[in-house]
Amino acid sequence: MKNIILILLFASFTSSAQNKYPTNYFRSPLDISLHLSGTFGELRNNHFHAGVDIKTKRRTGFPVYATADGYVSRIKVAIWGYGKVIYISHPNGYTSVYAHLSKFGDGIQEYVKNIQYQKESYETGNIYPAENEITVKKGQVIAFTGRTGGFVAPHLHYEIRDTKTEHIINPLLFGLKIKDSIAPRINKLIAYPIGEGSRINRSVKKQTLAIKKDSLNNYRTNRISASGSIGFGINVYDLLGKELNKNGVYSIEMKVNGKRHYYHDVETFSFAESKYINLLIDYPYFATYKNRIQKTFREKETKLSIYEDLVKDGFVDVKEGFSYKVEIIAKDFKGNRSSVKIPIIGVKSESILLQEKDTTNYKILKNKFQKFTEGGVTVAFPKNTFYKDIFIDFSVNGKLATIHKPTIPLNKSFTITFDSTMYRKSEVNNIYIANINNKKYPYYQNTRKREDKLFTTTKTLGKYTLLIDNELPKIYNLNFKNNNWVSKLNYLTIKISDTQSGIKSYEAFIDDEWILMEYDLKKKKLSYDFRDKKLVGSNHIFKLVVSDNVGNTNTYNATFYRK
Repeated sequence: MKNIILILLFASFTSSAQNKYPTNYFRSPLDISLHLSGTFGELRNNHFHAGVDIKTKRRTGFPVYATADGYVSRIKVAIWGYGKVIYISHPNGYTSVYAHLSKFGDGIQEYVKNIQYQKESYETGNIYPAENEITVKKGQVIAFTGRTGGFVAPHLHYEIRDTKTEHIINPLLFGLKIKDSIAPRINKLIAYPIGEGSRINRSVKKQTLAIKKDSLNNYRTNRISASGSIGFGINVYDLLGKELNKNGVYSIEMKVNGKRHYYHDVETFSFAESKYINLLIDYPYFATYKNRIQKTFREKETKLSIYEDLVKDGFVDVKEGFSYKVEIIAKDFKGNRSSVKIPIIGVKSESILLQEKDTTNYKILKNKFQKFTEGGVTVAFPKNTFYKDIFIDFSVNGKLATIHKPTIPLNKSFTITFDSTMYRKSEVNNIYIANINNKKYPYYQNTRKREDKLFTTTKTLGKYTLLIDNELPKIYNLNFKNNNWVSKLNYLTIKISDTQSGIKSYEAFIDDEWILMEYDLKKKKLSYDFRDKKLVGSNHIFKLVVSDNVGNTNTYNATFYRK
């Protein structure tokens, strides 16, 4: 009887684990075959991907359906980020999210547009309708696919969240069906000596290990010698059918002599912990080569909750005279797997190749506020800006400030302040701080002015300078001309651009009344829908005012005629 009870308890536990999430509650958000261009938990810049990206055949305008009954709990329209996005709260305790939309469905579109006209702004900020103010039924068209929110290709970003905790959960766990029969591809493997006395192949430097293929999805390396505490990192990606996208994997496991030593998967995580992706990956390697190496060990400063079954935080303690068999296994959501095996022999801790100690004049103590000044430039690092105590480089040459290399991840933003006394007062208003890590494309930093100082905050190390923007934003390629009849047009369209500090704002008017112009950032296009307002009379005056980030303003006026 006791054995029967144990078996029943085990069966019950297994069943509840398998049924952790409802798999038949939500329908697909689209009525087309589902192909993904992005997987949940995929490694992105400074964050994990919070949903799945569903391809829309390189087109916009596919109907988006509510995946279950519920009510619209949040809406937002923004130029960047999620673009046009809608959140639906469901009775079962989850919220579904649909992003990068081109427009909303009937009723919701009018609701949002009314708020845009009230605010006289394309961007709405977060809108929170009252509970059950806008109810939806499963299968109701709530929006249409698009590519709003930055320079994105057409697709639907779809999420499921826990309504109470706001934790994001892998939508595939709720029964969303995709085809995937291809195992992940292991591309690169790196071994890391950790701490004093640790060596890999008699060196204190990290080592890239050559990978050989044993079979289709199984790899191996030559035997390495090591001593002390070591760790591994792997560059791996997944392919989904015929898609060419290099997607993220679902889980990574490491076994040492057949026993699990490290494991993480992307079942769920919170937005608050997403930034710790920079401790999961080899950040200096990524900053240099733009490839992400996922560590199979946990840094002590991380607050990621994705780790399970860690032994010694994933580090392997190699002792002289002992042999070790390490296997790293990568799986996609469907369970397709690839692995790489690393044989290790423990040797005496000796070093032929030593690593020079990193010392400069600027030592960062992570638990202290620190400020340094050189040549009219001051950098101020709040407490816990850095994850570890570290030495950094800091130099100023004229207007160019070099604050180390952008190879160290930061936990917080720091402040850069430039002295502007060398500029004439007439010039100061047009000066801005730019990040020039990419020499071809200086990146405007939100620049604030205080007396004779210019300052900004940032989470990126590297090169910064002062630039002057005296150019007006450009207004061009209108689909109408001054004194034209436009009766046959459904939309007024105009292109705007700014090659210096960038567009900050725009406002458009017809007959001195504010009008809503949708902003297509990728095409640099503004468009006005004539159906928004009924115009009185046939003679109308159009006005567009465009400002850049330093205040240069260009105004375009035109008369048009419309029956």
